[in-house]
Amino acid sequence: MSAASPISTRWLFWVPTLIWASTWHVILFQLDSGVPVLNSVGWRFAIAALLLAGLARSRGESLAGMPLSAHGLMLATGIIQYSGNYYSVYEAERHIPTGLVAVLFCLSVFFNALSGRIFFGQTVTRRFMACASGGVIGVVMIFWPEIASTGARPTAAVGLGFGLLAVVVACIGNVLTLTLTRRGLALVPVLAWSMGYGAAFLLLMSLATGQGLHFDWRAPYVLSLLYLAVFGSVTAFVLYFKLAQRQGPARAALTGVVIPVIALLISALLEGWVPTLLSGAGMALCLGSIYAATRPA
Repeated sequence: MSAASPISTRWLFWVPTLIWASTWHVILFQLDSGVPVLNSVGWRFAIAALLLAGLARSRGESLAGMPLSAHGLMLATGIIQYSGNYYSVYEAERHIPTGLVAVLFCLSVFFNALSGRIFFGQTVTRRFMACASGGVIGVVMIFWPEIASTGARPTAAVGLGFGLLAVVVACIGNVLTLTLTRRGLALVPVLAWSMGYGAAFLLLMSLATGQGLHFDWRAPYVLSLLYLAVFGSVTAFVLYFKLAQRQGPARAALTGVVIPVIALLISALLEGWVPTLLSGAGMALCLGSIYAATRPA
C-alpha cells in the first residue's frame, strides 16, 4: 500500500474480493459467540480505526490536520457506511435468505454507476453494463432455491426493505468517501476517522438500547474479530477505495457480484455445501461476465 509502489488494478480488485468472500464464513464465529451484533461490529471497526491511525502515522499522513467540514462528512460516513450498512445487512438476514441479500448487493453495480455519473461525471460503456447484468443473473441462478422460498416468509417485505437500505447506504458511503479524497485528503486518515466514528456510534447505540458492552475472550471470537478488523476492514477497504479512485465506483462494485460465488466455493470446502447444475451454470455465467467486464475495451 505504499505510494512509492503502485498496486496493479487486478490486485486492487481481487484482494478485497477474496477477503470479503472469506468473511462470510469468518462472521459465523462472531454470531455463535453470544456477543450482541452491535458490539461485535463496533469492536471490529474500533480495532480497524486504531490500525488505520497507526498506518497513517507510519506514512507521515496527518490525522489531526483534517478540516472541521471534513469531520462532518467523516461522521456521516461512519454512521452510514460502517453502522447503517452493516446493521441493515444483519437485520435483512433475520427476515430473508442470505442468498437474496447477496443478490440485492449485486445491484450496487448499477447504483454506483448512477452515483458515479451524477456526482463525479463518470460514464460506463454499454458493454460494461451488459456484462454486469450477466453477472447479476448468474448470482440469481446460484441462489434461486433460496429466492424462490422467500414468499413463504411472513416478514419478507421487512427483510427486502432492510436489504435495499443496506445497498443504498453503502453506495452513499462510497460517494462520501470518494468526495473526501477528491478534496485532496489522504485515504487512510479518512478511513481511520470514518471507522472510528462508526464504531463509536455502534457502541453508543448498544448502550442506549440496553444491550451493554460485551466481549468474548475465547480464541474463536478473538481470532475471527482480528481477521475481520485487519483484513476485512483495513486491507480490504483501503484497496477497494483505491480501486474506486482509479476506475470509478461502478467497476469497484463488481467485487460485490463475485463475492457470493467465491463465498459459496469456500462454503463447499468448509461447510459441506453441494452445488447443483443450476448453481454451477450461474457461477460460470457470473465469473465469465465479470472477466468480460474487467477486460480492456
